[in-house]
Amino acid sequence: MSRGSKAVTKTYDVVIIGAGPGGYNCAIRAGQLGLSVACVERRSTLGGTCLNVGCIPSKSLLHASELFHVAATELSGLGIDVGTPKLNLGHMMKAKDDAVSGLTKGVAFLLKKNKVDVFYGEGSFVDSETVRVLGADDTAQTLKARNIVVATGSEPATLPGVDVDEDRIVSSTGALEFPEVPETLVVIGAGVIGLELGSVWARLGAQVTVVEYSDGILPGADPEIAKAAQAIYEQQGLTFVTNAKVESAVVDGASVGVNVTMPDGNRQTLTADRAIVAIGRRPYTRGLSLENAGVNPDERGVLVGDGALRLAKTIWAIGDCTSGPMLAHKAEDEGVAVAEMIAGQTPLIEHDLIPSVVYTAPEVAWVGATEDALSDRDIRVGRFPFLANSRARASGESQGLVKLIADAKTDEVLGVHIVGTGAGELIGEACTLMAMSGSAEDLARICHAHPTRSEALRQSAMDAAGWAMQI
Repeated sequence: MSRGSKAVTKTYDVVIIGAGPGGYNCAIRAGQLGLSVACVERRSTLGGTCLNVGCIPSKSLLHASELFHVAATELSGLGIDVGTPKLNLGHMMKAKDDAVSGLTKGVAFLLKKNKVDVFYGEGSFVDSETVRVLGADDTAQTLKARNIVVATGSEPATLPGVDVDEDRIVSSTGALEFPEVPETLVVIGAGVIGLELGSVWARLGAQVTVVEYSDGILPGADPEIAKAAQAIYEQQGLTFVTNAKVESAVVDGASVGVNVTMPDGNRQTLTADRAIVAIGRRPYTRGLSLENAGVNPDERGVLVGDGALRLAKTIWAIGDCTSGPMLAHKAEDEGVAVAEMIAGQTPLIEHDLIPSVVYTAPEVAWVGATEDALSDRDIRVGRFPFLANSRARASGESQGLVKLIADAKTDEVLGVHIVGTGAGELIGEACTLMAMSGSAEDLARICHAHPTRSEALRQSAMDAAGWAMQI
């Protein structure tokens, strides 16, 4: 069929543009609440960046590469002799792809189960109540909606002078598809994505150099925790160059030259087999014809609502295309909240209590305020090292610490920051405590199973009160 619009197929209570974690959870919840729902997705598979080229495939490679590293360096010390492990990168990549395929099919099943109509193609606004869906075959359909939710996510940010070709110079997407382990690798950016991908390839044998513009890794994390994490990564073989600016990158045959202004002001070229650009992400809002709906993003493409995720009478926005941290679980919660608000409910999202996790080994996780952010308040800080935790010592995973910050007067916990094995799981307990306005003493007085790593969290609360019992 030629490029044009079919007749309106149906009027929906909700049309969602984007089927990532925010979009598909919004659709499922809206379906549960009895609303008629359509979800528009430009990819041929559901799940968005997270399931297809982000969270899930990267976690698969992180897990597999960690096991490879453990087999190569740690099992013999535990009395398990397996010889030198051999990497089969093709099989590792297939396991990653199988995980992605299974989960994207699972999303399709859940949408069908909740009576959500799925339309594949590029969605754009005709007006504030109409979405046009242009399919891959140039056929178009028009959907009318009482509410439209923009859930289009984000894409890798670019760097002037560095042209990503997804071969020698790659984004986070290309870094999931290397055909072989590079001998040398430069990672531009020491944020979550750069550290996770750098860790994968370092464990598999690459010599990894991470270049960061700021004066430390993990901007946004508590500096003490970030510094502790950096020391661990350096022990694992990663090299960091901070306070350095990448000026350009040039591909020369089978190598890449990354031109960097070093901390001392001198210029240096870092030569590697490949380079990953991991300087963050930017909202994906182009091509939506937002002006037709009277919605204007800011200069970065961010859609900023009124705090309730509502952009206009009929238009909502969730996830990476809005302000705040670009995290799948933030998008999920916002998607659920929007569905409930459309249905007339009054959900609550505590944006200050959204946890962040870096899935390296060990993990880094935090929720709430950093110590620096609380410099104008009277606080007490408790710390507990995993070196003093029985389970961590018995497992040979004793690197890292828990840091807990509480108000000195009320004892309310204001922030928890962890570097250590299982930090991403442990932070959930801190989120629950803080959502209930819990105190350090509340946590210190709650019985925890022994031996578990969660005892380190409890001991940090004890330390904040000056009575930690195991250090």
